[in-house]
Amino acid sequence: MHEAAARGHGVACEYRRLDLEALGVDVDGLPDLVTTLEHQGYAGFNVTHPCKQAVLPLLTDLSEDARHLGAVNTVVLRNGRRYGHNTDWTGFREGVTRGLPGAILDHVVQLGAGGAGAATALALLTMGCRRLTLVDVVADRARALAGRLSTRFAGRVTVAADPDDALGNADGLVHATPTGMAAHPGMPIEAALLRPDLWVVEVVYFPLETDLLRAARRVGCRTVDGGGMALYQAVEAFRLFTGLEPDVERMRDAFLAAGRSE
Repeated sequence: MHEAAARGHGVACEYRRLDLEALGVDVDGLPDLVTTLEHQGYAGFNVTHPCKQAVLPLLTDLSEDARHLGAVNTVVLRNGRRYGHNTDWTGFREGVTRGLPGAILDHVVQLGAGGAGAATALALLTMGCRRLTLVDVVADRARALAGRLSTRFAGRVTVAADPDDALGNADGLVHATPTGMAAHPGMPIEAALLRPDLWVVEVVYFPLETDLLRAARRVGCRTVDGGGMALYQAVEAFRLFTGLEPDVERMRDAFLAAGRSE
């Protein structure tokens, strides 16, 4: 997507995928990796699971949103400083606004309170969600996120131990955990909890059709896949990296083409 956007401006751009597993390192190897990227002259880099929170201590500056969320997905390297941003939440908001027009937001249940979950939660609340219930296998993580969000959205964020009861009166479900990714196949909830009047939004984008979305569509739910968030977070990241305005359709075409080639 970034290379396609740059070509539209006649600018040379190389965007590389650095897979920790392929490099033979884990999250503890981030400090050396970030230093290497700096020394090699990178303009910046994106961060994905499981590094969106682990990268925070390595940065010199944080945007207000990144500091509030406690998660970073975009880092700009400039003049010896490391600027952390979060474009996930604006990307998610744009994807849902376009993909789920008119969705009722009185009560939304969200699975996952990690880096991606922090972003989707902020997006939902800024979109007008009146009650957001967070569910995470690590209860302290959900409570910590709820606490951070409640400083700005008092009385609108709650925590539940599991989704079963919460989904009974919910308007929508947002899935923000790694379950369903190619490396983490499966369903985050029982399919029996889905019902036709429940909309379902997924953040996983590889594959675009997860088991959760497949089950939700069989039931008749309105759904949004993770492609929108992936696209629109990249649109904003490109602006931050380059200072240029990207052609969104060009980036969308590149994203879809990459998906077909996998």
